Amino acid sequence: MSTVFTANSSGVLVDNTSIAGVQSIDYRQEREQAEVHGLGSDERLAVYYGARRVVGRVRVASTSPELDALSASGAAFQIVANLRHGEGGRSVAFDECHMRNKEFRMASGGHGETIYEFTAVRVREEDAGGAEA
Repeated sequence: MSTVFTANSSGVLVDNTSIAGVQSIDYRQEREQAEVHGLGSDERLAVYYGARRVVGRVRVASTSPELDALSASGAAFQIVANLRHGEGGRSVAFDECHMRNKEFRMASGGHGETIYEFTAVRVREEDAGGAEA
């Protein structure tokens, strides 16, 4: 059975500082992959893998002074998203992050939002009970 985490009870920390106004966080893990084909065949014989990348985004209402400072400095940082559902939860940690991109949007009738894109060396997921997911 799946667990539905709620945004209202979840939070995001950057270097152990709570980030106000977080609207969403998303990430993807990318892994280089190449296929091996046999001579004279159009079918794949094997697959081999290379480097792994983690790319994520934090969307914040208006702006975040903490993330703006990291964007300007180029310093490494850690992001921890504490996802909650009732008494249960999961911690998703992004290690050795670097800011990659910053984008600001504001639409008619809405409010401003900044999207901070980052890369990380690795992502670690751990259930509230301490078991890695």
